[in-house]
Amino acid sequence: MNPISHVTRCLIAGIVALLPIGGTVLSLALLESTIAESWLANQAWYFPGLGILAALALVYAVGLFVTTFLGRWLWRQLDQLLERLPLLGTMYQSLKEVLGYDSGKERFFRGVVLVPSDGGSELGLVTGEAATPDGRMHTLVFVPSSPNPTNGRLVLVDPATLQPLDVRASDALRTLVAIGKTPLATAAD
Repeated sequence: MNPISHVTRCLIAGIVALLPIGGTVLSLALLESTIAESWLANQAWYFPGLGILAALALVYAVGLFVTTFLGRWLWRQLDQLLERLPLLGTMYQSLKEVLGYDSGKERFFRGVVLVPSDGGSELGLVTGEAATPDGRMHTLVFVPSSPNPTNGRLVLVDPATLQPLDVRASDALRTLVAIGKTPLATAAD
């Protein structure tokens, strides 16, 4: 393996792994520093760490709200509103899908499959079906590249040659980023 490609793949995988943790830590630190620099710091009841407790209380309150009947309904209304916005809606829908939150009939990736390739198989994401010139139905599969799964190729494959996997699309994309694109050995190998 090329050393530069190995280092690049490992750096990107590390960034993807640390982003949620780093984002959480930075958000908490920002909230804590904002509260410490505000008028609240001059109050007699202020203590260091109040921002972290406030963030945890906010997350709990949102969780409590969205688990109620009214909260779920309002959350769905907000979700539908965001999806209808001209540019933001497309970005919001894509992000939901990549994170694995989109499970409706209109989701972009309908499943994860193994696509036969030279010497093994590659992960593929089913996007739909299309007829070939002879009228037979084939499956449209997006085969993402690694370490950047937003690049790849769209292939038309005979459904009999595909092996369905019980994996969410978001998990497959995270796997591609984390380990890179390597041919997967099939059960027959």
